[in-house]
Amino acid sequence: MTGTQASPLAIVSGGTRGIGRTLSERLVKLGHRVVALYRSDETAARALRDDLGPAVHTVRADIADADAVRAAVAAVTGAHGAPALLVNNAGINIDKPFLEITPEEWRRVLDTNLSGAFHLTQAVVPHMLERPDGGNVINIGATTGIRPRTDGAGYCASKAGLLHLTKCLALELAPRIRVNCLIPGMTWTEELVERFHLDDPVARESVLRQIPQRRIGSTSDIADALEFLTGASSAYITGQKLIVDGGQFMW
Repeated sequence: MTGTQASPLAIVSGGTRGIGRTLSERLVKLGHRVVALYRSDETAARALRDDLGPAVHTVRADIADADAVRAAVAAVTGAHGAPALLVNNAGINIDKPFLEITPEEWRRVLDTNLSGAFHLTQAVVPHMLERPDGGNVINIGATTGIRPRTDGAGYCASKAGLLHLTKCLALELAPRIRVNCLIPGMTWTEELVERFHLDDPVARESVLRQIPQRRIGSTSDIADALEFLTGASSAYITGQKLIVDGGQFMW
């Protein structure tokens, strides 16, 4: 990776696909050096490097594995210095009725969505504290972490836990490090289109009737909110949830 050491370093988990890719793109545009972590999709990682060039570096790591996370963070900080920003975006979803969820599926979702953020934040924060101006942690939550849905017990529980973890970390890490939770609503990604059949006009209209803004959010909408939470305009904000959902859920 090239670029001056004065450029702030950001680590984005799940940073090569979907919302995470757009977050990586926006951070590069804002002048960050970005390390995008990914679990297995080499094609997406290569495409990100090709599109963004030397400002981005991709690292393969399963954030559910605490040892792998520590090794990845050690390699990243050794090569690029202490990060100013951590975006805990990686997540998986396994929709099944509660009585059909296997212990392995439950652990996989919780280990990735909740424990993964714990492992990565715990590994990164000591390096952030070495920086004169500390750092910033942004956890990417989900509306279902506040309002449950059927067939999503593991995902809902993991995102609810992530929201409370955000608040605990904001208390413990202040004032050197801010911690907030950015919560996307319906956002147009391949995964969402498939899950809610948004390519079907009837199904899409049913979803739109629930959203006052009458549109599905874009990944750029989420990146706009991330830009706010990373900037000086949000310097007095920590331990909060920022919901970007077109007014669908007014919590």
